[in-house]
Amino acid sequence: MQLLNAGKLREADRCTIENEPISSIDLMERASRAFAEKFIRLFPEKRNILVFCGTGNNGGDGLAISRMLFKHGYNVKTFVCENISEVKSSSSDFQLNLKRLNELDKSILFRLSETIPFPEIKESDIIIDALFGTGINRPVKGFFKKIIKSINNSPATVVSVDIPSGLLCDELTGGEGVIEADYTFTFELPKFSFLFPENEKRVGKFFILPIGLNKTFINACKTDYHFFTDEDANRIFKPRTKFSHKGNYGHACLVAGSYGKMGAVVLSGKACLRAGAGLLTIHSPKCGYSILQSVLPEAMTESSQSQNFISTLPLGKNYDAYGIGPGLGTQKITQKVLAQIFKKVNVPLALDADALNMIAKHKKLFKLIPSNSILTPHPGEFVRLFGKSADSFERLKLAVKKSNELKCIIVLKGCYTAICTKNGKVWFNSTGNPGMATAGSGDVLLGIITGLLAQGYLPEEAAKLGVYLHGLAGDISAQKNSEESLIAGDLIENLGNAFERIRNLT
Repeated sequence: MQLLNAGKLREADRCTIENEPISSIDLMERASRAFAEKFIRLFPEKRNILVFCGTGNNGGDGLAISRMLFKHGYNVKTFVCENISEVKSSSSDFQLNLKRLNELDKSILFRLSETIPFPEIKESDIIIDALFGTGINRPVKGFFKKIIKSINNSPATVVSVDIPSGLLCDELTGGEGVIEADYTFTFELPKFSFLFPENEKRVGKFFILPIGLNKTFINACKTDYHFFTDEDANRIFKPRTKFSHKGNYGHACLVAGSYGKMGAVVLSGKACLRAGAGLLTIHSPKCGYSILQSVLPEAMTESSQSQNFISTLPLGKNYDAYGIGPGLGTQKITQKVLAQIFKKVNVPLALDADALNMIAKHKKLFKLIPSNSILTPHPGEFVRLFGKSADSFERLKLAVKKSNELKCIIVLKGCYTAICTKNGKVWFNSTGNPGMATAGSGDVLLGIITGLLAQGYLPEEAAKLGVYLHGLAGDISAQKNSEESLIAGDLIENLGNAFERIRNLT
């Protein structure tokens, strides 16, 4: 799914109007109907609704939504935030929807200006924010900033139309002049700025509402930013063929483990096998041999010469992919082994945890990382690798820059994990939940990605699909139990269900 900037979104509206064809007022009506229908499903009880409208097209949406909810039996009050008799800068579609609402029942229509006190709002009320849309390109000031502050200070539930008012579509927004919504019903596509942690309290939970914008135009738009959805996962997914055998699904090698950290190896190994690798060899220290033979009988185990850490290279030469890092430790001899692997292997690598920590400590390793490798840092590991950033937007730009310099894929883990490719593209993942912030979750992800690489998925495909499956397994786990009780093993147990959901999309 494309992520378009504000200018491209306006062009998408215009292209839809010209080519469907449909009038702008009817497109506004369609968007407002989609909002109202979602609102009715989410809030079926007839609570008091206060709709705050600006005088642009977002305000026009708000007026149409007011009309629809009023007809559905909600107790609606609509506040036009400017003198109603002097709406000079309003759009023609706003004016028409204002006329329609006035003709329906003018008793639900109010004006709000600096001379009129802000209405009293109760905790049981719902506010619909329709002050500003994606067209805003500067901070909100003056009268509207006061309205936004009053809405934010109210105890009511807040639902924004398309985008929280005052939030810039294409970048981070500072200051107080931004609505803090509990829900955002966004039209057709998520907005780029929704995907950054600084905006979490502003966007709340967002829902994407299709409104029939021109798909041909959207798909033809050139953009560096994408939102990876179930449709994208289904396009990448390769179902197994009937006449296949384990050799068709690759041989993965997991280089992992040290004394006291063999649990990470078990999690990663199980995930690799559950992701579909035909064969798995685990190269670990001698202290892990009995553990792995007991709890992971499906895998082959190869011991390094040292008892407590890895000190020698894997013996096999016919592996299709390597996963390196879980529980590995950062001993000097292990760092030398890592450097030798970088120099000798010519198959895809996935790197996490202590593999990344060793690279961060020994900067010369950067030059040895094979191109097309997949690095999977969490924010702390990212800082150790590449340094601090002023905010999450700057961190993303740095990740894009480094993926290009290293000719690697950087998977910047977090909410809406960002998969940064070497050609400057970024794919934000759509699955996952806060319950996945738990020990071992990253080890599971590395195992999944390694298993996909072994099967012949291209590194970019393995990164995108692996992150998606990892998050989807987490969502299924949370639905079965809870986010709070989720542990890394649950992700592995539900990986099969995640694959099945993708398969059923066909």
